[in-house]
Amino acid sequence: MADECFGQPRLAAIYDPLDPDRSDLDVYVRMAEEFAARRVLDIGCGTGVFALLLADRGVEVVGVDPDEASLGVAQGKPGAERVRWICGDATALPPLQVDLATMTANVAQAIVGPKSWRETLRRAYEALRPGGRLVFETRDPAGRAWEEWNRRDSYQVTEIPDVGAVESWVEVTDVRGPLVTFRWTYTFAADGQVLTSDSTLRFREREEVEADLSAQGYVIDDVRDAPDRPGREFVFLARRPEAGSV
Repeated sequence: MADECFGQPRLAAIYDPLDPDRSDLDVYVRMAEEFAARRVLDIGCGTGVFALLLADRGVEVVGVDPDEASLGVAQGKPGAERVRWICGDATALPPLQVDLATMTANVAQAIVGPKSWRETLRRAYEALRPGGRLVFETRDPAGRAWEEWNRRDSYQVTEIPDVGAVESWVEVTDVRGPLVTFRWTYTFAADGQVLTSDSTLRFREREEVEADLSAQGYVIDDVRDAPDRPGREFVFLARRPEAGSV
């Protein structure tokens, strides 16, 4: 589920300054509090923003991500020593018993292969204690979000300390069924270097996700809206049932 923008060191280093508004994570922090989660698994933790938000609140966090460059950024942040970082996907997880597992932002959609998706759900299930929950979001395909991914609507110039001005924009390169491929372009004013990052996301229907969760043994407690993007996202709350209960 690796995206090139996370794997290239120069791009991983500017990922946070290019996307400074992470209010999308507020709902996950609130759910961690709602479920009184003391141990959390952050799947696809990227540069560690969410993992560190929880660690600052005294939560025991395991962050797993396949990109070494992103983990390097995460591990260099204040408080990083309070998080257990693992380089790899969900198959690299050691035995765990967490209260909550999360996949924030685009993580669930970035796992495009059906086999990889099923394996991720299964490994998350195994990492949860009985009664623990998996929470993640995925865009509603009906919203056709990719139609807004173009240079005109996304172009920006960002001044980044110790880096300089960086131009960036996104363009869709292919739409094939539920798979949408797009390319981010970054131009560094300091030396003129141009880097690109190609990504593919899978847009799953709500019924498809519900069937996949049920097939792995989860009970679906709720499907919520994303408060900051009403009508555009499905936020799934799935639970590993306790023995003898549903």
